[in-house]
Amino acid sequence: MELKIKLNNMQIIKTRKIWFTIAGILALASILALITWGLKPSIDFTGGTLWELSFIERPDNVAIENALQEFNLGTLTIQPVGDQGVIIKSKELNENLHSQIFDKLIKNFEGVSEVRFESVGSLIGKELRNKAVYSILLVLLAIIAYIAYAFRQVSKPVQSWKYGVISVVMLLHDILIVAGIFAFLGHYYNVEIDLTFVAALLTILGFSVNNTIIVFDRTRENLYKLEGSFEEIVNKSVLQSIARSVNTSLTVLLTLGAIYLFGGESIKHFSLALIIGVAIGMFSSIFITSPLLVEWYRLGKSS
Repeated sequence: MELKIKLNNMQIIKTRKIWFTIAGILALASILALITWGLKPSIDFTGGTLWELSFIERPDNVAIENALQEFNLGTLTIQPVGDQGVIIKSKELNENLHSQIFDKLIKNFEGVSEVRFESVGSLIGKELRNKAVYSILLVLLAIIAYIAYAFRQVSKPVQSWKYGVISVVMLLHDILIVAGIFAFLGHYYNVEIDLTFVAALLTILGFSVNNTIIVFDRTRENLYKLEGSFEEIVNKSVLQSIARSVNTSLTVLLTLGAIYLFGGESIKHFSLALIIGVAIGMFSSIFITSPLLVEWYRLGKSS
């Protein structure tokens, strides 16, 4: 009961400068991380081979490098996985070379087995990269159009298209922070981005806009039902929808947490990107989107 009373007294709109400052710091840090380190692309985007092997008794990296030395594979990345596995990343391998190398590994290391083998050409990698960018841009444009249409009857005191623009600004903010954190992880922990990362960004876009629409929709309803200033109505709308947004997000985070811990290495970074994106999306949909709406309204009124 006490928590509910405190929640009802929150002044999210009046304290918007605090939330804008937090969002600005996160966005600025992400931009700096992306400029300084950039994202670390995987073979999905650069082309190459990813080979996961399992051993009865895992040899050290030097022993594996020595076994592969005669094949002239160039720069190799050998990453231990779990207690018995390794992931080897190299230039693109054809099927013939793949078979020769695996025969050599079988001779050198007893009980070695292949878990997965993925080889992507450089042209395909470039095409996938372009398609990933186009898909994100297309989704953003579709979201603007959808929100402008959904709120077309709300023309006062803020035009419907402004709801769409603010939503997209927040979506860009959300995926920017996810990208910035992955730039940090790529630089310090060698975390690469692949197609699952793009899938995670698209999922984050869908989830974040859903939370934003819940808040905006409540604002739209209250504009017809409640009396008071626009600022007061927006604040009440946020408070009325905050529990639903938080509960929904926490439920999703619990599921994603389980996937991250028990889902295996291949989807670990995918679930991590979603965890970060859902948490940031929850924050921005509650503390940033509606305050931005009020700020835009105030700027338009003063001009």
